[in-house]
Amino acid sequence: MTFWRTYLTPGSLADALTALREAPGPARVVAGGTDLLLDLQQGRHPPVDTLIDVSRVPELRQVREDGEYVFLGAAATHAELLREHLVAESAVCLRQACSLIGGPQVRNVATLGGNVAHALPAADAAIALVALDASAELATPGGRREVPIETLFAGPGQVTFDRAETIVVGFRVRCRKAGEGSGFRRVMRPQGVAIAILNMAVWVRLGVDGTIAVAHIAVGPSGPRPARARSAEAALIGQRWDTIDHAPVVAALQVECRLRSSAHRATVDYRRHLLGVLLNRALPAAIDDARQAAGSGGDG
Repeated sequence: MTFWRTYLTPGSLADALTALREAPGPARVVAGGTDLLLDLQQGRHPPVDTLIDVSRVPELRQVREDGEYVFLGAAATHAELLREHLVAESAVCLRQACSLIGGPQVRNVATLGGNVAHALPAADAAIALVALDASAELATPGGRREVPIETLFAGPGQVTFDRAETIVVGFRVRCRKAGEGSGFRRVMRPQGVAIAILNMAVWVRLGVDGTIAVAHIAVGPSGPRPARARSAEAALIGQRWDTIDHAPVVAALQVECRLRSSAHRATVDYRRHLLGVLLNRALPAAIDDARQAAGSGGDG
């Protein structure tokens, strides 16, 4: 069976957008292809006329400082992100998430943009980017726009932008400041390469008074779309980092997260239990990262 008719490898974003617009039939953008090609082979996605491989577009491969932000190209692979000092400095939870995706062979080809654009509610890198309050840069023939990452997701496997005319260029996360840190943890089935039973990313800013001044928490899957758990964040803010009462935070997570049973992964009861387990692992990791930041004000 033929899953596509034409495979293109444009060398620039402009050429990629032209190819997407001028494709004579259904077209999809691909970079690593670890999700899309498998979906095509297994019949979860209908055959397409044209695949447009953007892995050779230099702009989409960049990781660079961009003013107060770090720009992460959508076609950067997870293995490349693991080697980037800017990711290690400003996006520890993302680095930890990328290190757990698939095995070495998958990480060498799978891309950050693919993990996000596949729009799975438990996508590890997407959950980390949500906790980092990242933005996404999108390009169409009419121009570019930047949107909060949470607004990209419409449901499992569904996005809010038009795939027929839009290419994800990359993502921006704020450069880490003193007293800020993040952590990512997940629980897997024994084989370790499937979608997580549950994962969690936490980002915090520690105040000079020893409290948690700002907190972001993202859990996957906690509903049909990757999203922050804002009630749980509110229960955490204002607590001292060294005497945190986890009970109100876990209680808020259990109310806010829309967990369900999965025949292939776990029951809803087990996932509810894991909310506390993961908070007990991800939150201390984020606090430790924040305290290690140069000049951290969180030791007060």
